[in-house]
Amino acid sequence: MSNFWPPREKKRPAPAHGIKIKAAGTTWWGARWIEALERLGARYAGRLARGKTYARAGRTHDFEVKAGEVTARVTGSAARPYVVRIALAKLDAAKWERAIAAMAAEARFAAELLAGEMPRAIDEAFRAADASLFPTGESDLETSCSCPDQANPCKHIAATHYVLGEALDRDPFLLFELRGRTREEVLGALRELRSAHAKRGRPKAARTTTLGRVKPEAYDAWRGAIPDLALSMTPPASRGALLRQLGKPPSWRAEGSLADALAPEVEAASELARAIALGQVGTGET
Repeated sequence: MSNFWPPREKKRPAPAHGIKIKAAGTTWWGARWIEALERLGARYAGRLARGKTYARAGRTHDFEVKAGEVTARVTGSAARPYVVRIALAKLDAAKWERAIAAMAAEARFAAELLAGEMPRAIDEAFRAADASLFPTGESDLETSCSCPDQANPCKHIAATHYVLGEALDRDPFLLFELRGRTREEVLGALRELRSAHAKRGRPKAARTTTLGRVKPEAYDAWRGAIPDLALSMTPPASRGALLRQLGKPPSWRAEGSLADALAPEVEAASELARAIALGQVGTGET
């Protein structure tokens, strides 16, 4: 009697609605997410690489970040897609309050966050709260997958990590949500603290000055020599920051974000306005 091994089940094709990543980690915060995972240890990093092929093939789908956790389905060889869940340990209220207070104390942090950017030194604020925005150990991550592979991460979890990395490139505020606070909650608290700081630092009312009589024809005339003005009109450091700051309007129902849809038109209008201001193109040429 000869040995008999059942044929290995073939992988099912990737679904049409699968998410095919191109290059996760194109922003510093997206790259930092992948790097943080790779630093969890050689074993973790080695298994993480197995999921990159799945992520590029579009085997991850039904991806969602909600209530501080990531859920997704990954199509493999089984009849049904595997169910994946990834959660980052939430920070308690006290740590969030200290982190937000540290952000509000730095004008550069507040300016970049309110413009839709993630400051490179953001972890300075979280270190002040004895925390980190990114995972620092395996205990920071809670993961599960319905596949029979007991290793962590399995290739389905690893694929979801890469899809999440690309999602973070598009929206860095998902990092806040994974740690337990929404974008609106963080920015709302940040605005309140910045407003309170401004009120405390506001100088006393200045003395009023009474102007003499001015003839109507001289109302808008300069009272002295016009000062030399040095203007600089450089392209914005971040494209579409205002659109990201405004967020998605309640009436938006189309697939994808409004910022992604309008960004090319807004960028083109911005470049044209800059060219006109610099005299590189005349208004009659538009």
